[in-house]
Amino acid sequence: MKKIFPAITILVFISALGIIYFQYLWIRQSLQDREYQFEETMNMVAYNTAQALTEVKGKMSPFNNHRNNDLLIPLNVFPFTVAHRFTREEVKSLINKSLEKNGLKNVNFEFAITTTSMIGDDLQSANFFNAYNDSLHNKNFILPIDAPTGSAIEGLSPQELLVIVVPHVQNILWKQMSWMVFGVILFTCIIFAAFFITIRALINQKKLSEIKSDFINNMTHEFKTPLATISLAVDALKNEKVINDKTKMDYFSGIIKDENKRMNKQVEAILQAALLDKQEVQLNVKDLHAHLLIQAAMNNIQLPLAAKSGKLNVKLEAANDYILADEVHFTNIINNLLDNAVKYSNDGVQITLSTCNINNQLRVKIEDNGIGMNRETLQRIFEKFYRAHTGNIHNVKGFGLGLSYVKTIVDAHKGKIKAESTVGKGSTFILDFPLIK
Repeated sequence: MKKIFPAITILVFISALGIIYFQYLWIRQSLQDREYQFEETMNMVAYNTAQALTEVKGKMSPFNNHRNNDLLIPLNVFPFTVAHRFTREEVKSLINKSLEKNGLKNVNFEFAITTTSMIGDDLQSANFFNAYNDSLHNKNFILPIDAPTGSAIEGLSPQELLVIVVPHVQNILWKQMSWMVFGVILFTCIIFAAFFITIRALINQKKLSEIKSDFINNMTHEFKTPLATISLAVDALKNEKVINDKTKMDYFSGIIKDENKRMNKQVEAILQAALLDKQEVQLNVKDLHAHLLIQAAMNNIQLPLAAKSGKLNVKLEAANDYILADEVHFTNIINNLLDNAVKYSNDGVQITLSTCNINNQLRVKIEDNGIGMNRETLQRIFEKFYRAHTGNIHNVKGFGLGLSYVKTIVDAHKGKIKAESTVGKGSTFILDFPLIK
């Protein structure tokens, strides 16, 4: 697992980068293709418009132009140009019709009709084409408007040119590709999300595997000790000297009974954790004084505390301790936290249990000067079956269910719990419960 996990991570990451790179190449190539297609279409639009204007120009003469009402028409020997024959709006309308015919709608453009006499005869010169370009990535499309061969006005007037300029062509192309780019970004994000979810799932699976191994080891140690004690007591009961001595019989029978109770308590703890997973724990809540429940829990910790020559300082300073709570589970919460404070401390432990009122809540704080916890342990102490790694040392008994149970019951009481700790200096647990209004 240690070798497979990094290999999977690297392969998936390289694959994701490769997909992004090839998508970038595909978008760039697609943009180039669309630019070429757009230029071809605009050239066709310009050609069609120029052809339409050419046909009209071929029919024009100084005597049949209905827009010229000059009385001296017979003296006008110069043919009318397209610029004279059409208004700006009419030329724009022809261009728009050609755009729609070629599948281009809502394209902003500028146009002009000029003559070669104004810019010179060299249509292919760089200066001529660059005259209609600027720094905004504009594209120009220029086509001549010639009279048909053999018409009356052929060769009589300078060549006219239709110039169409489309500004911000790149913006138009990106707008056309917006849905494609959006799809690429969306699915790329989905791929990365799936990648990170997979990595996270693998990490969680690895942690669960470690927790499972620790749980099995702890359970083995927890059950092995009482079973060994019961086995020794049963062997002792078979001894003739013990059989004939009622005091010894009672002693070894008591040992078997105590160890049996201990095993039952451990089994109950595991079953209780299973019930908490299924949300099948039913709270029997009542209006209770929290101080009375805390004092009941303190009585259960006196013997373990005395075994370590410890001291419990109690400061029940909350003016209002009236809460809605389950008597049994609330007592178990305090008892578990006090028990942990004793178990994870050296001899001469000092524990402080205090209460106060903050923002219409009852705050219960339990502080100790024990061994403390590092940052990783502090982040995971409320996970089921989790215990701080101590190698093969099992000096502190348990399955890692106590704090998981505490967190679940506190949440069921609509309360909050948080932990603070420093290695070598001790830990602090802060619980907040809503007061009865």
